Amino acid sequence: MPNIVLFSGSSHHDLSQRVADRLGLDLGKVVTKKFSNQETSVEIGESVRGEDVYIIQSGCGEINDNLMELLIMINACKIASSSRVTAVIPCFPYARQDKKDKSRAPISAKLVANMLSVAGADHIITMDLHASQIQGFFDIPVDNLYAEPAVLQWIKENIPEWRNCIIVSPDAGGAKRVTSIADRLNVEFALIHKERKKANEVDRMVLVGDVKDRVAILVDDMADTCGTICHAAEKLVSAGATKVYAILTHGIFSGPALSRINNASFEAVVVTNTIPQEEKMKHCPKIQFIDISMILAEAIRRTHNGESVSYLFSHVPL
Repeated sequence: MPNIVLFSGSSHHDLSQRVADRLGLDLGKVVTKKFSNQETSVEIGESVRGEDVYIIQSGCGEINDNLMELLIMINACKIASSSRVTAVIPCFPYARQDKKDKSRAPISAKLVANMLSVAGADHIITMDLHASQIQGFFDIPVDNLYAEPAVLQWIKENIPEWRNCIIVSPDAGGAKRVTSIADRLNVEFALIHKERKKANEVDRMVLVGDVKDRVAILVDDMADTCGTICHAAEKLVSAGATKVYAILTHGIFSGPALSRINNASFEAVVVTNTIPQEEKMKHCPKIQFIDISMILAEAIRRTHNGESVSYLFSHVPL
């Protein structure tokens, strides 16, 4: 593809390489390192004048360092006269801080949006935003891609009894996501209502829906410490579910997450590779991953060629 340059930040090199391979491109030359005082250094190693630049950097690992690196890379390309800079952010950082849920709380997702715009980003491509209103925090176009088509494909290929399954949301906020998947599989759905006393700790849960003698598939956009989904799995088993799967777009898995999953009654915990999972899969055999690089690659190709991206909302590119 002429006039397109693809750069990888240091957060998820494997995904960037898969996207580049899919597009038939080489990743652009860039050296990201730290000065001895821990400031981020970025050297773009090739001309980007007049080019359509895509920078792939996910919000994971050392989140703040990676965000800063992304901002510096965007700015470096912008002032080197690139025609357009698109930030491809598979997992958007600070997406959970999207509203004032208590007095004096920051809305950090809006701050991140402002920082990306000020750095010089012209366009954002991301995946399964925690709240789709985050698109409205930007004044530049945001393409929020969905992992849903890839998830549906995984369910049909890997769960033999999927026609007798029930899709479960571990909280009321994910109801829309779950009903959409249940409709497209033509199965029923259930909800778990949770009451939180404080962040990252769930107090009690109430199951709404009948899961007896069915395969239950928990679906959520992200799992961090996994307290919610592990509690939910216990609840489903005690309510008579035969098997429990969890399918999540962003597997953050911080703190006690891996030991919780190992001790919980999941058949499998399926995540996409918006965040690197190789290390975690070594410590936790239940984790499996769905590769979504082809969705990102196709979104980049369509954006570059000025085509519509909405086909990807309901189809997995071949």
